Amino acid sequence: MESQRIAIVGYGSAGQASAVLLERDGHEVTVFERVTKPGPVGAGFLLQPSGLQVLWQMGLLEPVLRHGARVDRLFGDTPCGRAVMDMRYAGLDRRLHGVGLQRGALFSILDSAWPGRARALHAGREIVAVDHARGLLRDAQGEVHGPYDLVVVADGAASRLRREVAAPRIDRPYPWGALWCLLPVGEWPAVAELRQRYVAARRMVGLLPVGGCPGDPTRRLSFFWSLRTDDFEAWERRGLDAWHGELRQLWPEASAVFAGITHAAQLARARYRDTIARHWHRGRVVLAGDAAHAMSPQLGQGVNMALMDAAALARSLREAPSLANAFDAYQRSRRSHVWIYQLWSRWLTPLFQSERDTAARLRDVAFLPLGRMPGGRGQMLRVLTGTRRGVFGTLALEAAFVDALAPSPPPAACAAAAD
Repeated sequence: MESQRIAIVGYGSAGQASAVLLERDGHEVTVFERVTKPGPVGAGFLLQPSGLQVLWQMGLLEPVLRHGARVDRLFGDTPCGRAVMDMRYAGLDRRLHGVGLQRGALFSILDSAWPGRARALHAGREIVAVDHARGLLRDAQGEVHGPYDLVVVADGAASRLRREVAAPRIDRPYPWGALWCLLPVGEWPAVAELRQRYVAARRMVGLLPVGGCPGDPTRRLSFFWSLRTDDFEAWERRGLDAWHGELRQLWPEASAVFAGITHAAQLARARYRDTIARHWHRGRVVLAGDAAHAMSPQLGQGVNMALMDAAALARSLREAPSLANAFDAYQRSRRSHVWIYQLWSRWLTPLFQSERDTAARLRDVAFLPLGRMPGGRGQMLRVLTGTRRGVFGTLALEAAFVDALAPSPPPAACAAAAD
């Protein structure tokens, strides 16, 4: 396809990766971001092999491995020591692992990989409407931008523009969210594991190693505390002392880590949505990232899906003879992969974030044995790694990528690193 004039709305992971890939393919890219100083939103996340493969294809795996923390195991238990979840990547392939990464690290890596940033990133421009037929954008000040051959809407889970494509089949907030922050690793021993602790489905606390960041060599953990969104204010009113007492009782082994939380302002508040788009494109407009398929973070697939969206869109534009054909190919490719994760996320979330105590007790008894049944562990690991496609299909990982992932070095300080 000839070079297209492309606008991207949103400079999160989907928007950043799309800008890098589409500009590399010779397209003229312009990005509109509503905040005046674009930066990362969130503490940290777990990159799965599915998302890592995209970064490898982009030539960005090395800085990700250097700044991130290798994660070999996901383990969750109750305060009384009952193991609920125990999954190791080696059960699928001994060379595979995840990478915990700070959002700031990925933002910096993708930002540095886009040469057009200085001239083509328009910060402080909130796009409030898009004309799908003509490719025109209108911002909050009333200024019109365009026309563009293609508009990529990547403005996140709370997208104001997804309805310009079609009214979603499902679009609702989850009643549960989370408090999160970054804390120094210190003497925490589980430096290659995501650890979670549960009290029924009403309490969930987790620690994920997320490595360092360009310009900051301190290795950190991403901390999260599950909480109903309508309880955020009440939590703050109750004060940190009572909450710290609850934390120590729930997870005494991690008390030294939690001591790093000294005031409520350290903890950001996260809210989530469940969104299923009827259509991913209309006219010249196409959805990507959470704007297309917001879901609970229970499966930890958000950033990985965003990276895969960007790669699939660039590939479809590269291979298809027309925009219409490219959009259709992109939608087919991504929907065939995303839908099973949305389904699993919708069913699993109440087992970990709800008031359904009976369901949580069944989870505590059955979840681990199910993962040890013949075929059960492999199915769970496919979902974890992002390599499940549909009910029985598999998303192939390139052999060269798996080989590149295998010899990842131990974490090293990144203060002197240059990306």
